Amino acid sequence: MSIEWSSSAPELLLTLDRASGEPLTSQLERQLRDAIRTGRLKVGERLPSSRQLARELELSRGLVQDCYGQLQAEGYLSTRAGSATRVASGAVTPPAAPPPPPPTRPERLLADFQSGVPDLASFPRGDWLWALREGSRAAPNTLFDYGDPRGSQFLREVLAGYLRRVRAAAAEPQHLLVCAGYQQGLSLALRTLARGGVTTVACEDPGPVDGNAAVAASAGLRLVPVPVDDDGIDVTALAATDARAVILTPAHQWPTGVVLAPARRRQLVDWANRHDATIIEDDYDAEFRYDREPVGSLHGLAADRVLSLGTVSKSLAPTIRLGWMLCPPALTRALSEEKQIHDRGCPGLDQLALATLISSGRYDRHLRRMRSLYAARRLALSESLARHAPAVRLTGLAAGFHALAHLPDGVTESGVISEARQRSVGLYGLSPLTSGGRAAPARLVLGFGNLPERTIRAGITAVADLLSGPVRPAGG
Repeated sequence: MSIEWSSSAPELLLTLDRASGEPLTSQLERQLRDAIRTGRLKVGERLPSSRQLARELELSRGLVQDCYGQLQAEGYLSTRAGSATRVASGAVTPPAAPPPPPPTRPERLLADFQSGVPDLASFPRGDWLWALREGSRAAPNTLFDYGDPRGSQFLREVLAGYLRRVRAAAAEPQHLLVCAGYQQGLSLALRTLARGGVTTVACEDPGPVDGNAAVAASAGLRLVPVPVDDDGIDVTALAATDARAVILTPAHQWPTGVVLAPARRRQLVDWANRHDATIIEDDYDAEFRYDREPVGSLHGLAADRVLSLGTVSKSLAPTIRLGWMLCPPALTRALSEEKQIHDRGCPGLDQLALATLISSGRYDRHLRRMRSLYAARRLALSESLARHAPAVRLTGLAAGFHALAHLPDGVTESGVISEARQRSVGLYGLSPLTSGGRAAPARLVLGFGNLPERTIRAGITAVADLLSGPVRPAGG
């Protein structure tokens, strides 16, 4: 299908050499033929009007009309009264197309318990469009310039106030940097630390070990996994490494869901002070808590040692690609310079929309609505398992929208996952999130953020017998 341009006349790049001695008519005809033969102009595509092309090439309109007439006679162009001149359907014999690949249909699952995905259908489209319109309407002309690589001053002020109020962070706009989500924030942080002499960074195990390792390697750093227990990261084990930075999720550990205990928090800050180290806090889903007291950000305990990363990927949607970094004052300038080298800043209009959304109160309203929705889905998951697979124990449900399912003895991750897929249910194990690639005992990471309650119940019902009884490993 040819592209149908807007109602305004399309432009076409042609160049004429008036010093070559070749008649201008011949040059124009030749270049148009070549454009059609080589596929620059596709069958059915519209050409500029003779008047427009004559004006652009500084030719007489009669010369262009003669050229169009000649190419029409040769079968390259077609014209109809009251319609534009177009490339004729028989102008070029298309090469034989390779046989199309066999059609691939996306796998349709009864239920996909993928974790880390919020309810995409609940993105507040109306509020976002309102924020874009409202923010753009009052925006000064300077907003449309390149701007500060740290991000919009308005957004940084709004975020600082929000993080002080909701996360008890020691947030100040001058030490806050806007980034394109967690991945970019972590990359900027590790590159900056590497430039400052850090050679080794630690991370939680289990956790996104492979993903963190890839980002660390790109910054020239070595990654050391450190075990997590029921109180969070093992600070004693951390202190036994040569790491001078650590990546962790203290408010709701990913994926176990445990909260970093108060004593561990103090030990962690002491470790950072003793080793001149930086704590990289991933504050990824702390807004969604249910039956526990709020847990404040580590940044509020040690703003000079904690670099806190947050995003709207879980609270709004991943596609927004906006996040923030609460920087230790000693690193703010270096991080800003790294950001400027990387991309000179995130999209300004989206930053303005987010700031408008938060300052208007609509963001808080959206979060309240989502807490209620996720709480209902959480209840559906726990009730379904209690009814159909009571041998499965759930942990990590105090916040977020995923849980850790502890499978009974004799049940294997690989066996359950493989058999469940045969029943069109997507299940995911803890093993890929461990440094050794094997988790014992067997556990599943069950995401419920993007699943309606009825789908959660249907999915658990479909695989309940697999979760309750021995299932051999796939291929066993």
